[in-house]
Amino acid sequence: MDLKGKTILITGGSAGIGLEAAKQFIEEGAKVIITGRDQKKLDQAKKLYPSITAIKSDASSQEAAVALYNEINQLGGIDILYNNAGIVYGKDNLGISNPKHFEKAAIEINTNYLGVILLNDLFMDMLKSRKEAAIINTSSILSYTPANLVPTYSASKAAVRFYTEALRDHLTMIRSSVKVFELLPPLVKTNMAEGMDGKSITTDVLINALIKGLKNNTYTIRVGDTKAIYLLNRFFPKLAYKLLNPKGLSEKLQS
Repeated sequence: MDLKGKTILITGGSAGIGLEAAKQFIEEGAKVIITGRDQKKLDQAKKLYPSITAIKSDASSQEAAVALYNEINQLGGIDILYNNAGIVYGKDNLGISNPKHFEKAAIEINTNYLGVILLNDLFMDMLKSRKEAAIINTSSILSYTPANLVPTYSASKAAVRFYTEALRDHLTMIRSSVKVFELLPPLVKTNMAEGMDGKSITTDVLINALIKGLKNNTYTIRVGDTKAIYLLNRFFPKLAYKLLNPKGLSEKLQS
């Protein structure tokens, strides 16, 4: 896939992985639109990269998504939709006695999974009208094997993975030219990953792999430890589970 001259929308693009993606897509000659819920972070991103178009929007809100679509349509549309926005709650969201348990789980599912479907549905006809277009859905290493510290996050990413595979096959069956990519990061050094143990990679390494995959039309892009966990989960699922849920985890759950 040729990225030069493409217009890409990156949800959750004001920090972390999304901001690094904006930087590297600009370097590839793409026009970048980012969204986020924090206006201050959007302003900071715009200051760093003045060519960015920054729009405040909530990926989990249907009303906000429709408003976003209308604004982007007025701007001339997009060629690539990168569903990067995500949220994770840690051990404070685990106990069934926690009155916030269901509320936080609902936010994770709405943002990480249903928000992806919402935006894909809204932008699909626009993407179909383009000569070369794509959707990028971000799942996770945890879509293969869950981490006990973040169960709903893991479940939301497993849902994204299955949905992405089905969407790709569906578009192929109806002979649509829209390409569907899946990015499967391992643990990445971002604010969202603070407090999580394990080997991590930097955002630039992850986005380098994403861009390489897009250019080579590699539709499933497994990065870093995700490759190993994918293979282990196929042949030695219990070992894969133990690697992502090492001894001492129960103490963390109790602390």
